[in-house]
Amino acid sequence: MKRIGLLGGSFNPAHGGHRAISRHALRALDLDEIWWLVSPGNPLKDADTMAPLTARLASARAAARGLPIRATAIEARLGTRYTVDTLDRLVRRHPRTRFIWLMGADNLAQFDRWRAWRRIARTVPIAVIARPGYNRHALASNAMAWLRRFVRPAGQHKDWTMWRLPALVLLRFRPDPRSATAIRRADPDWHRRPTSRVRTGSDACPPTS
Repeated sequence: MKRIGLLGGSFNPAHGGHRAISRHALRALDLDEIWWLVSPGNPLKDADTMAPLTARLASARAAARGLPIRATAIEARLGTRYTVDTLDRLVRRHPRTRFIWLMGADNLAQFDRWRAWRRIARTVPIAVIARPGYNRHALASNAMAWLRRFVRPAGQHKDWTMWRLPALVLLRFRPDPRSATAIRRADPDWHRRPTSRVRTGSDACPPTS
């Protein structure tokens, strides 16, 4: 049985912050691999600010290099737009794999806006990773009001494959302030440059072949 973490997002672009939280999640949850699901388009974000999928996927592959992370545009291949549909397909296609959904506290703060978010929580366990500036709002969010009863003690985080769903664990790491928004603000044309020249942070790696 493989233990896979799923980190979805726009990766617009991918950066060292994605890499840092993934490295920590790999250890904390005893994962075999993490899949970065590079979204064709986020229904909650302005499409005008989104770089082409090919550029975002290239930045993810570059940032993931050297770690057991697979950057993939599988949602584009599956034709799914919403996380709940993607998870349904992945769980059916990989019956011998156990998946856990990884999200930052910023996403938990707006999780109740996701389509069928309760069904997502009933499909896979969720690990929420602390993010500076978002943790208080996440803990006070509408989604957390429902999820709070399903929170597992942090000391049980490696036992997540045996949890009865819904189940949620809160993971705290050293704060990483990097964000794709700041990168775009500093370099609006990042997606028009070679991947190796995109400023993704000190943890970024050269592009894959």
